[in-house]
Amino acid sequence: MRLYLSSFKLGNKPEELLALLDGRKRAATIANAMDFQKSEDRAVSVQNELEALKSIGLEPTEVDLRNYFGKPDELKKELSEFDLLWVRGGNAFVLRRAFRQSGADEIIKELLINDAVIYSGYSAGIDMLTPTLRGSEWVDNPNIVPQGYEPAVIWECLGILPYAIAPHYKSDHPESADVDKMVEYLINNHVPFIAL
Repeated sequence: MRLYLSSFKLGNKPEELLALLDGRKRAATIANAMDFQKSEDRAVSVQNELEALKSIGLEPTEVDLRNYFGKPDELKKELSEFDLLWVRGGNAFVLRRAFRQSGADEIIKELLINDAVIYSGYSAGIDMLTPTLRGSEWVDNPNIVPQGYEPAVIWECLGILPYAIAPHYKSDHPESADVDKMVEYLINNHVPFIAL
């Protein structure tokens, strides 16, 4: 299983991501954590994400999970064409719904178990690998439901990692103070975690 997990953006060791790829370049960019934004703002953030990946020599393509809601077989075929999944940050609860509604949660778990793809990304993107989003409500609003999304809050995640992740901890990120509250929650509730 190959993972490259960052607190924010490409992080400070993109060469390690490139080493994992070993010359392969096809990157599926999943930006559904930003689906709560206005479409113009979302488009700008996706373009910035694609440019960042291109800047290190990758060939990124956005895979919008909304196009696969209720179509897991089509999504599995699509994701199987890539060497890398780059799952960006945003609202973790929105992203979790997108994973469920498209079937990405089960598809990605299978791809990782079979070592068929590298999973990478940051913030909400890496939260998907944890056992649960409990504690993340201190940082992201679980009740934001973009159009086309089912309203139920999904707390459980893929469970690929055996611990929670607290990104942006003690950093200059605007959510850093909220992450302090998340960390306090995780400690008080005896939840194993890693702070990035």
